[in-house]
Amino acid sequence: MLIARTARLLLRPFEAGDLAALAPILADPEVMRHSVRGPADLQTTRRFIGWCQQTWQQQGLSPWALVERQSGQLIGYCGLGPDRVEGREELNLGYRLARSHWGQGLASEAVQASLAQGFSLPWPGSVVAIIAPEHRASQRVVEKAGFSGFAAAQFHGQPVRLYRLGRAQWLAGAAALSQVAGRS
Repeated sequence: MLIARTARLLLRPFEAGDLAALAPILADPEVMRHSVRGPADLQTTRRFIGWCQQTWQQQGLSPWALVERQSGQLIGYCGLGPDRVEGREELNLGYRLARSHWGQGLASEAVQASLAQGFSLPWPGSVVAIIAPEHRASQRVVEKAGFSGFAAAQFHGQPVRLYRLGRAQWLAGAAALSQVAGRS
C-alpha cells in the first residue's frame, strides 16, 4: 500500500521485511546523534517497526518507510506518531535518513508529504516537532515546512526545542505554496 509519492520518494507502511534495511540506519551513531533514545539495536528496531504498524492500523497515521523511487531502496522513515509531550498526547513529526541520503532535500520532501497526509485527516489540530537545540539541519527542515517559533522544553530528560504547527497555519502555507507553483 502506498501512502504518498513525491518526486523522489515513496512513503508506505512498514513491512516485517524492512528490518534488515532499517536496522543499520537506526544503529548508526551519527544518524541517531540527536535522538533522545540514541542508536537502536536490532530488537529496538523490530519493536519500532511493530509500533509503526500498530499505530498505522489504529490511527491511520504513523512513521512510514521512506523508499527511494529510483532504486527501490529503503532509506529511512518519516511520519506522524502519537507521543507523550509535556504530559499530554501529541502528534509528533519524526524522521531519520541514512547518512548517504543527507543534504539532498529528501527530509524536506518527506516531511511535506507526511504533513499533507496528517492534515488531510479531520482530527489533528496540530503537530509538534521535537528537535535538539544543536541540530541545525533538522531545525531548517521543520522551518521550511512551516513550523515557526519554538519553546524550550524537556523531552525524555533532554533539553529540546518544541515546535508546533497548527492546521490553519499548515493550510495557509499550503495555499501560498500552491499559488506560487501556479505562477511558475
